[in-house]
Formats: sequence, C-alpha cells, structure tokens
Amino acid sequence: QVTLRAGAELDARRVNQYTLILRAACPGEDEVEERLFVQVTAGHVLRCDTRFASAEGDVVQVLADVAPRTPLYAVLPQPLGGLTVMGQGFPSPSFLQFRLRNHNTPLVLTRRGVVLAPDNGFDPSKDTQMFRLEIEVMDRHGHNCSGAVRVEVLPSLRPHVTFLEPHWAVTVTEGVGPWEVVTQVHARGDNVRYAILAPVAPVLFTIDEVTGEIRSTRRLELIRAHLLIRAYNALHPNDHATATVNVTVQGTDRQAPRCVPGIFVSQVPETVSPGSILVTLRCTDSGSTDGCLHYALEGPPSSRAHFCMEGPRLKVNTTLDYDSEAMAALGFQFTATIVVTVGGQPLQSTRVPVLVTVTPVNEFRPACPNGATFTVPETAAFGSVVGRVAGTDRDYPLDSLEYSLEGGSGPAQPFSIDRHTGEIRVVGPLGSQQQKSYRLAVRLMDTHNDLDPRKRQSRLCDVSVRLQAVPDQLPVCIPEVQELQITAGSPGSRQPITRLVCHGSPDSAALTYNIVGGNEDGRFRLEGSTLVYVPSDRAEPRPFVLLVEVWGGSGARRRSTLVALVVHVASRSTPVPPSSSTQHTTLQREPLVVMRTEAVWHPPAWFVAVLTTSGALLLATLGCTAWSLLCR
Repeated sequence: QVTLRAGAELDARRVNQYTLILRAACPGEDEVEERLFVQVTAGHVLRCDTRFASAEGDVVQVLADVAPRTPLYAVLPQPLGGLTVMGQGFPSPSFLQFRLRNHNTPLVLTRRGVVLAPDNGFDPSKDTQMFRLEIEVMDRHGHNCSGAVRVEVLPSLRPHVTFLEPHWAVTVTEGVGPWEVVTQVHARGDNVRYAILAPVAPVLFTIDEVTGEIRSTRRLELIRAHLLIRAYNALHPNDHATATVNVTVQGTDRQAPRCVPGIFVSQVPETVSPGSILVTLRCTDSGSTDGCLHYALEGPPSSRAHFCMEGPRLKVNTTLDYDSEAMAALGFQFTATIVVTVGGQPLQSTRVPVLVTVTPVNEFRPACPNGATFTVPETAAFGSVVGRVAGTDRDYPLDSLEYSLEGGSGPAQPFSIDRHTGEIRVVGPLGSQQQKSYRLAVRLMDTHNDLDPRKRQSRLCDVSVRLQAVPDQLPVCIPEVQELQITAGSPGSRQPITRLVCHGSPDSAALTYNIVGGNEDGRFRLEGSTLVYVPSDRAEPRPFVLLVEVWGGSGARRRSTLVALVVHVASRSTPVPPSSSTQHTTLQREPLVVMRTEAVWHPPAWFVAVLTTSGALLLATLGCTAWSLLCR
C-alpha cells in the first residue's frame, strides 16, 4: 500500500508525475523490480492567508473619522487557489461565499468579502476602539477556510466641532422684516453645518446651514426667543456641538444711548503695555436718567483676545506683537464693535465701531552670523564671489538689512559687499605673500522696522577672509637635455657656450640658475642663464655632464627643476675648423638615454568589442532608415 507522506503538498503546476521504483522479493526467490507512475492532476484547494488564518488574525488600523461604509478590508483569491488579504476596493469573485461567524460588531461584511465601516461611522469621542470579525470562506465545491480580522479604530486627528461662544444674546428692534439677518453663529471644525433644534413651533427663525446666519421668517414683534443651535460635521454627524442663542425683540419707544466718540480709530505702537486705556466712551441715555449702561466688545476672536472692556474704557488686554506672521496676516489692524445697552424693558443698544492699527517699533538690533570666515584663492579674478554675510533681524519684516563695508574698498581692502544681499566679491589684486588673511568690518543696518525711518539700529560684524595659497608652477626649460660640442680657446679666456631658455609662473620672481653637478674643476660658470666655459692650460678633450638647477618662485613656495648639459670639449690641436660659434652635435659612441613616462590608456578587450558592435549596429540602423526614406 502506497500512501502520501504526512505534511507533503502536491502541486500539479510544478510536478505533475512521480516515478516510484518498487522492489519485492519472496523467500528463496529472486528480487523483482517494477515502476509505479503517479500522475498529479490539478485540483482546487482553498487556503487562507497565513496572517488571516492565524489565531490572532490580521490587523487593520483606521481613524475614527473615516466616512460611513468606507471599505476597510477585503479577502481576495490567491494566484494559486488560496486566499489573501488586500486593501480596500478589491472585489472578490462571485463563486466564493463569505459568512460572518460573530455578529456582535457594528462592522458590515458584504457578499464579496469586503469589510465596511458602520453605517453611522465610528464614535470620534472615544479612545482607541477594537473590533474582531471571524469570517468563514467557502467555495462552490464545499471547500472552506476561516480567519479573523481585528480592526483598531484610532482617535481622530481632526479638530472637533466646537462653538466659539456656547451662549449668545442678541437684541433687535421690532419691525424687522422677513429674511433679514438677525445674527450669525460661528463654530470651529471641518465641514461644519448648522441646524436649529428648538423651538420647532412657531417657526420664527431659520438658519443658513453653511454660513450660520440666522434670519427671521416673518415680521418680528415684541418677543423673547431661545434658540438651540447644533453645529455638526457633515461627513461625521456624530461630531457635533450645541449653543443657545437668546433673541430679544425690543420696542422702538425709547432711543438708544448716545456715545462720544461715535467711532474710534487709533494707531498704537506695538510696545504699548497691557492694561493701557485706549479710549473712554461718554454715553448717555436720554430716555432714562437712572438707566444702567452695559458695555460689551464684539468682533473677531483676535480682537476680543487683544482688547477688553472695563466699564466704558477700552483697554489693551495682551501684548501687541508686530513682529509675527499672525499679526501680518491681520494686516496689523484690529476691528471690533463696542455694544452699549441700557437696562430695563425694552432694551436699546448703540454700536461704536473700533479700528486699531498697530505700528512697528524698532526693538531689536541686527545679529551677526556665527563663524563668518571665508576662504578664497590668492589668484581669484576680479568679481569673484568670496561668500555671503547672512545677518538676521527679529523686527518685522524679518531680516530686512542693508550691508556696507567699513573703510570702503581699496588696496588694503580689495573687497566689496552688495548692499542688499551681503555678497562679498573681489575687486582688487590679492597677494598671500604680503598678507595671509583680511579682517573686514561689515556694518548691518536694519530698514523699514519703525514708523520713524530715522530710528535705525546697526551692528558691526567681524568677517575673516583667508587667502588660500596657490603653489607656483615648476620652471620649464626647453630643451631639458642639451648635447654641445665646443673647441677650447686660449687659457683664461671667456667662452660662451649656450643660453638656457626657461620660464616660470607669470607672477613669480625672476629665475635663478646654479650648477649643482659635473663642474668639479670649475671650468664652467653661469652668467644669468648663459653658460660660459673658461679654458685652462691643461685642457684635454673630454665630455662634461653638467646639471643646472633652475629655481622659480619666492619664499617657502620656491620650486626648482634640473637641466642636463653634455658638453664635449675638443683641444686646440684637434683639427677642427675655426669657428666662434658652438656646434650642437650628437655623438654616436656615448648616447645619452632620457627616459620619459607617458600615461596611456589601454582599454580591455570587452570594451573594444562592445564599442565595435555598437558602432556596427548604429551604422546598420542609419542605413535602414535612409533606405526606408528613399523607398517612400
């Protein structure tokens, strides 16, 4: 009996036939050997993904503010017949059936194996929530597998809907017509919508669900209405807040208070201290001498945060910082309204508009950058950029500075600085032999930081510019090796032989020449770059090999090169045609070999082969293109 080994898995796509060799023998008989062929045919096996089928199950993390019925998880068929877990938006095939084994969850499992968010979304007010779904998958052949999914709902990162003021009171006069704006409520949050919860009847007011404007639906009479307003997130209705608005409709039998001034416009510096009084209103109630006046400040939150009312006095509540982006976003202006109401029935009110403009004060001095040190080659050309001095200033507008160089530009200070950018450039010759570095004094002057343009502050910054030495070039002599032949003259005479042609760096000092070898008996000397021979009375025909060292540059940067001179001196008795000129010859008996190494690149064989093949393909392509064009 042949059985399948435990734990073995058959895959017809990889191996579709196995050949087994069986040997059998009975006692006293010969062994028999036969072959058994086992063919594996493709079949359907339903397997779940490892993480999905594990005891803990797969894990999905979502935020609490996802929209209702958002796809969170999907179970898909594997390429080889199993199941895998993928992201949202992937439908499962119709021949699979999905069943939820536990029903104590608000999540929804569709017929295609997609897990959806609850119909009403998640509760954003709770902390981290955990839901577990146990899913069973079955195909049409009855094969099944099961797994689990854990959905972790994380707290929402978006701001919750909240009212800026949970209680709001407004007073209007009777006779307000239909669809006139009575007041407007404001709530913070995303996708905010508004609705009136109470009263349901009579319907005296309506609210714009987008802007929050409350309007009358009919002509108003003397009433007091208490409105309950709800603000909610349109995408997540569970995120909501409520506020109450008390609307009082007063009669017109009394006049509103009269206030002086009727409008307040002022400019204050940003350094005004909190608690300072900006204006004191003088208001009177003509209808009632003993009436009590109440003062309230209305307007944007920024205005109500920076100013407050103390009786009839408008005071500064907090510091007015001009040097901030938040103040710049407001245009450096605050608008508000002082509402003056009279006690008693019906109520009357007077509104005093307020406009306060904050003016700048130059409070801070410019600051120097840290480590203002630059390096420039001593051979830098005119106009070369050395670096940029980046000063800072905390006054608004930030870093509004002008740059200048103390002492100006000159031979002792061969630099200039851009007035607006602080960029330093070379405007004169540099020489590291006279000076290794320059110390510059850069003045930073702030601009446009005060209402008075004459109030400016400055600071001197030390900037160091170091010169980077550029080594001189080696002296170059042409030729580097000379072979000369001369005839010795009379003893004690001066006989010029040749003049060395050498040159060094354009800006280096003059070259110096010195015989450092081959002149043991002192018959040769150098006069500048000219080699002179001084014959003696014991002159013998012989060759001299002289080494001349040529020095260029100056100081520690001096560099030298060697020139080889081979001089063949012939005696006066040697039959040489008389001539005062020097003959340059090459002797065959004692050749002088000069070795010079040149760098040559020898590409490898594969590179040559690739280059040749690419060229052939390119020529063939061009030929085919030309042929097709001609045929057309």
